[in-house]
Amino acid sequence: MSAPNIAPAQSPRPRLPEWLRLKLPASSTFEQTRALLSEFRLHTVCESARCPNHWECWSKKTATFMIAGDRCTRACSFCSIAAAKPLPLDADEPMRVAEATKRLDLRHVVVTAVARDDLADGGAAHFQTTIESIRKLNPGIIIEVLTPDFQDDDAAIGMVLTARPHIFNHNLETVRRLTPSVRHRATYDRSLSVLGKVKRKAGSSIHTKSGMMLGLGETEVEVLEAMRDLRSAQCDMLTLGQYLQPTLQQRPVVEFVTPAKFEELGEQARAMGFVHVASGPMVRSSYHADEFKLAGSTPA
Repeated sequence: MSAPNIAPAQSPRPRLPEWLRLKLPASSTFEQTRALLSEFRLHTVCESARCPNHWECWSKKTATFMIAGDRCTRACSFCSIAAAKPLPLDADEPMRVAEATKRLDLRHVVVTAVARDDLADGGAAHFQTTIESIRKLNPGIIIEVLTPDFQDDDAAIGMVLTARPHIFNHNLETVRRLTPSVRHRATYDRSLSVLGKVKRKAGSSIHTKSGMMLGLGETEVEVLEAMRDLRSAQCDMLTLGQYLQPTLQQRPVVEFVTPAKFEELGEQARAMGFVHVASGPMVRSSYHADEFKLAGSTPA
């Protein structure tokens, strides 16, 4: 891994290496999942962030629900979700998400959200209501949240924890040096602080999780440093995946990291003590999230 200069954002996207060329699955389940999400008027990060795995996931009746609208108050250079003034929260959305998880017969659900810096609590109460609604309709389901940083506000983080998700995911996204340019309204240390607070407040009752995109110009030394920083914050779980430029308006790919390098980094992460590691070119924060099996059952 190297740190070459970043090309202009409007440069043509480079040809994908063979290991990143996907065959789209042919499945009626994909259309059924899309129809159900449309029926319940729900957003998914699968579509809004142009995730390359959404054909596979939807064909398996899995999706990551994106609550609090589809307009973000931040404009991260890697993300294709629209940055615009958000609309008011939809009070019925939590129950619609819960109904959809029931109809899809999910055993593991991931709920994420756009950043809502326009709200005093950053949308934390909406997360809390959504988690509680899902659990009410699906008592045995594993609930994972992928949250914004809530400006590292103790009260907001506490609201989400009060609803007792099984997994609290907040992504570091990239290494310290690149954070100001990759997500200029977030900070590296703030993200580490959020994860550390969750672990201190919840202890072993909630697993903490974070993820990073590779191929943005980071070095291997920087990736290993970030992994150690996450472990210092007592982060339990880690995902490492290849950054892919969603459109020409987002920052370009600097490097395509090989599957062998992802495997090597995954082994190093396990040696650091992460209890679950997913490392590979197509890995995303919630990709195959249900493959992690929690010890025990729903927290008391």
